[in-house]
Amino acid sequence: MIQPQRLSLPQVTLCAVTSVNVAATVRALEASVAQVDFAEVLLFTDAVVCPLHPSIRVLPIAPLRSSAAYSDFLLTRLASHVVSTHCMIAQWDGHLLRADRWNPAFLDYDYIGASWPQFDDGHDVGNGGFSIRSRQLMELCRDPQFIPVHPEDVAIGRTNRAWLEAQGMRFAPRDLADAFATERTGDLATSFGYHGAFNMPRALGPRAFWQVYGELDELGSIRHDFGLILRHTMRGSGGMRRARRMIADRLRHALGR
Repeated sequence: MIQPQRLSLPQVTLCAVTSVNVAATVRALEASVAQVDFAEVLLFTDAVVCPLHPSIRVLPIAPLRSSAAYSDFLLTRLASHVVSTHCMIAQWDGHLLRADRWNPAFLDYDYIGASWPQFDDGHDVGNGGFSIRSRQLMELCRDPQFIPVHPEDVAIGRTNRAWLEAQGMRFAPRDLADAFATERTGDLATSFGYHGAFNMPRALGPRAFWQVYGELDELGSIRHDFGLILRHTMRGSGGMRRARRMIADRLRHALGR
C-alpha cells in the first residue's frame, strides 16, 4: 500500500505550554508530529516528561499557576524560542486532525484560529487554543503599545486587533479560519484541526477520547459543555460505564475531593 506523503512545514514551529494535563498535551503533540514535519516541536512545562516521539523537545519552565499566567507566557515569552516564520499553538484539547486538509493559504496571514460566532463586528478570528501566528505578530505582542489582557487570544483578536492591523498584520478571513479549525463553528469532517474538549468525542471517537480523559489531572476544562461531552461520550459500547464515571468525577470535583 502506498503511504500518503507527509506534510512538510519547515516554516512552522509547533508549540504547547502547560502545567496541567501534561500527558494529554503530549498525546496531542504526538498526534500532530505523526503526520507533519515541523521546523521544531517544543513543549514548555514544569512537569517531568519523556515524550515517545524524538522530535518533541521539552523546555522546563516555572509552574503556571493560572490561565492568566499561560496567557502571559504566550504573549511575552514564547517569541524568544521561535526562530521559524510561524508558530502553531496546540493544547491538550486542540490539535490537527488531518494533514491532507492543509491549505498553504493558512500561512498567508499573521493570525488564524477558529472563528468566534458570538461576535459580528468583523473581529471574529479567533481562538488561540489551536492557532497559527507569525513570529512578527508574536514580537508585536511584546511592544509597549500592545495591551496584554487575558485571555491572550482576545488580546490579539479583539483588544489589539486594530492596532496590530495598523502595523501591517493580517488576520485570516472567517471562512478560511473555519477551514483551519473547528471550535464553535466549522466542520470536523473537513477542517485541518480543532479545539475544544466538547469536540473531542466526535473528532477522535468516544474510545480515543476516553483514553485522553483517563490521563487528565485537571477536570475544570471539561466543566463547560459537560452535558454535550457526556452525550457524545455515551455513544458506542461501554458508553453508560463512561457516563457514570464522568458524572462521579464531576461530583467529586464539585465537592473539592
